[in-house]
Amino acid sequence: MTTTSGDGSQRSPESGGDRIRRAAYELFSRNGVRDVGVDAVIAHAGTAKMTLYRTFPSKDDLIVDFLRRREQLWTEEWLQRESRLRGERPQDQLLAIFDLFSEWFARPDFEGCAFLTTMMTVNDPASPVRRASVEHLANIRGYLRQLAEEAGVADVDRFARQWHVLMKGSIMAAHEGDTAAASAARELGVLLLRSHGIAAD
Repeated sequence: MTTTSGDGSQRSPESGGDRIRRAAYELFSRNGVRDVGVDAVIAHAGTAKMTLYRTFPSKDDLIVDFLRRREQLWTEEWLQRESRLRGERPQDQLLAIFDLFSEWFARPDFEGCAFLTTMMTVNDPASPVRRASVEHLANIRGYLRQLAEEAGVADVDRFARQWHVLMKGSIMAAHEGDTAAASAARELGVLLLRSHGIAAD
């Protein structure tokens, strides 16, 4: 069965599992994974508890799915895509990350990095949630390594770790209320690129 959207196109109705995923994404993004219980997700989704547990046997499974979706929407479709579009050279694309962050930090709904905040709420290194958070952060460094290699950086692993520190530090500073944190990180990024022999401005 399909329904007709406002523009006249046909679309399938959203399943209960899809509503759960959407509700979890909205609530976890805004409030964090620790402070949102499964009952809140169920209420927000307007589904039965059985629907949630049929799709996600545990809250951990729901959080891991949320982090996977966050990587798709935030890391791939926003950070990577937009930084590529905003710079011609790889070093420009690296610096464009902080231009994006500057806009992000100024938004009234700035929610921070879900991978960082989730990782910090789970201390058990064996937890699938913590492992997923660490893995998604590592995937961001993978993108940074790719840009560093394209820019001609000799030690791409070291550079990617350094650049990621600037990114994470600026996000945490923005949490403190420093909306200029991205600009400061960009200035340091220019210096870091130059220290690796890459022209940047």
